Amino acid sequence: MMKTDYQTVNNLKISRDLYSFINDELLKDTNITAEKFWSGFDQAVHELAPKNKELIQVREDLQKKIDEWHVTNKGKKIDIKEYKKFLSKIGYLVKEGADFKIETNNVDDEISKIAGPQLVVPIMNARYTLNAANARWVSLYDSLYGTDIIESEEGGSERYDPNRGQEVIKYVREFFDKHIPINGTSWKNIAGLKISNNNLIILKDDYEYSLVDEKKFIGHRGDANKPEAIILQNNKLHFEIIINPRAFSAAHDIAGISDVIVESAISTICDNEDSVAAVDAEDKIICYRNWLGLMKGDLKIRFEKNGKNLERKLNPDRSYISKNGKGLKLHGRSLLLIRNVGHLMTNPSILLKDGSEIPEGIMDAFITTAAALHDLKNKRNSKSGSIYIVKPKMHGPDETAFTDLIFTKVEELLGLEKYTCKIGIMDEERRTSANLKECVRSLKNRVFFINTGFLDRTGDEMHTSMEAGPMIKKGDMKSSTWISAYENNNVDIGLLCGFSGKAQIGKGMWAAPDMMKQMMAEKIGQLKSGANCAWVPSPTAASLHALHYHEIDIFDQQKKILNRKKASLDDLLTIPIADRPNWSVDEINAEISNSAQTLLGYVVRWVDQGVGCSKVPDINNIGLMEDRATLRISSQHIANWIHHGITTKIQVTEIMKAMAKVVDKQNQNDKNYVNMSDDYENSTAFKTACDLIFKGTKQPSGYTEPLLHLNRAEKKSIQS
Repeated sequence: MMKTDYQTVNNLKISRDLYSFINDELLKDTNITAEKFWSGFDQAVHELAPKNKELIQVREDLQKKIDEWHVTNKGKKIDIKEYKKFLSKIGYLVKEGADFKIETNNVDDEISKIAGPQLVVPIMNARYTLNAANARWVSLYDSLYGTDIIESEEGGSERYDPNRGQEVIKYVREFFDKHIPINGTSWKNIAGLKISNNNLIILKDDYEYSLVDEKKFIGHRGDANKPEAIILQNNKLHFEIIINPRAFSAAHDIAGISDVIVESAISTICDNEDSVAAVDAEDKIICYRNWLGLMKGDLKIRFEKNGKNLERKLNPDRSYISKNGKGLKLHGRSLLLIRNVGHLMTNPSILLKDGSEIPEGIMDAFITTAAALHDLKNKRNSKSGSIYIVKPKMHGPDETAFTDLIFTKVEELLGLEKYTCKIGIMDEERRTSANLKECVRSLKNRVFFINTGFLDRTGDEMHTSMEAGPMIKKGDMKSSTWISAYENNNVDIGLLCGFSGKAQIGKGMWAAPDMMKQMMAEKIGQLKSGANCAWVPSPTAASLHALHYHEIDIFDQQKKILNRKKASLDDLLTIPIADRPNWSVDEINAEISNSAQTLLGYVVRWVDQGVGCSKVPDINNIGLMEDRATLRISSQHIANWIHHGITTKIQVTEIMKAMAKVVDKQNQNDKNYVNMSDDYENSTAFKTACDLIFKGTKQPSGYTEPLLHLNRAEKKSIQS
């Protein structure tokens, strides 16, 4: 293990590097002195840490009782009434209180009033983070041209295909015809655009036309008779039509339109959790420093691309002339949220007075909020003066209430008005899903979103009911009884508690960044289900998914959903075990091989290279965005099948070795990659992947972090 050099301050031992970062960078230009911060932090942490520990123990105690119940009732069909009675008796289910509405105030329009895509980006990577922050505005032409939505012979070629380019233009014009129609003609083959008498005039064949809904034109840039850009609005989202007849892309466009910029990533989660590999002070400082740079507005990164030296920084706000001739400014960047880690993990960056590591979520709360003090002064990010924290992996109302307490302490120390810190609840643990209304109630003055996380939620579903029996195949989970109840319940509770027009109801990630055609066909279903935001893996995906929000008035859709039958708790608690697990040997091997390959492909990058999220090729060489959630479901599923005799440790070990060779081959062009199959016994990555499976039944809630962190720290020690 790497040795940390500590500075003793009051009752704390703090990594000297972290101590210097906080004193010299984080607190600089704030009204918080180092002495005040460390004194208050010391007191708060020692008050909160024991409670944190107690709550983790509650999880373990409940899990033990649930395991015992399933063992006692083994072979019997689960009586849902008796099962619920048991869960209520042990405190897993809490009594649901009276209806209420959330009271969260000072929420930005990007959260409350604008429905749109939400990016998730690893905060550890400054370049990716800046790309995400700037993905508020993305070229629709580029996004369409570079993906499988447009089919042509030159797809994937570096040579420009004019036919493909024309198909892009056709796609955009047809979209405009549908959602921003012109009175009496089509966007196809228009001759030009100008502004007259505060309205947009469309020119074609010596005639002038206007929009069917003239309110959709809101401004322009440049001369009114020869504008450089036109701004259109639909469903509170914007398009910017760029007019530059000299541009290459406008060569065959008589209107001189060179591009259409679409408002895309309305908000972005800067992730300290599932998509990063941060195991010590060195790693955490990288995360904190990048977040600080975003909050100060001065984060920059220089890099080389295609032989050119480039610099990336935050985009400014966008300026136009409104239709009444006044100045018009639009937010130039995605609204940035910060995801802290959950309650489980500790971190060696700071040691408490008893020598134990600090709960990492508590450390994140104080430091990431302190960084946001800089934005409260300049309001470049949150115009309403709020700080948005996404809190994952909470188990039930006691833990959500504890999160409220943590941020109350944070606000007290930093001199913030109470409820400045807003909390997003990740609905990704079974006990939270089953008690979601009461979880929301405990944060009714802070909550700004609830979001479903299918993979983590499935991982917890399997771990919680590990003793109930063998689970159905992973691919069958999405059509199982509990999952539809889970997804609907999240929306039902959100609407019941007054989220519509006030907070986000979010849905999960599209994991295949190269399969945009399929995304466009399927992801609109999340909007139809009542979500006013959904996760995307890239700026390109954000720009394309944004088109869905022009097709559906989300808030009108939510009104319709209010009248549907509410999701059933009985269905939500229906355990996805196989009635007759009579799969063939080939079916079993195929299922395990698929999970093993995914697991190994992710773990080897995490442990060996510290990559927390990346596009990992699956067994069919389709690139999928993987993070710890996908790892959790894969490891828990195989562990469950071993536990119930569907397969054996020996069989799984053989498959793991075979898949290690596949993963090695898939990474053969990575000069930093170290083969696992050259020496299975001494490959830390291979050992870690196996431990995640073979020790899976004993991992807390089926989480992968403890083993990943342990082995990454070991690997870093060797590498140093």
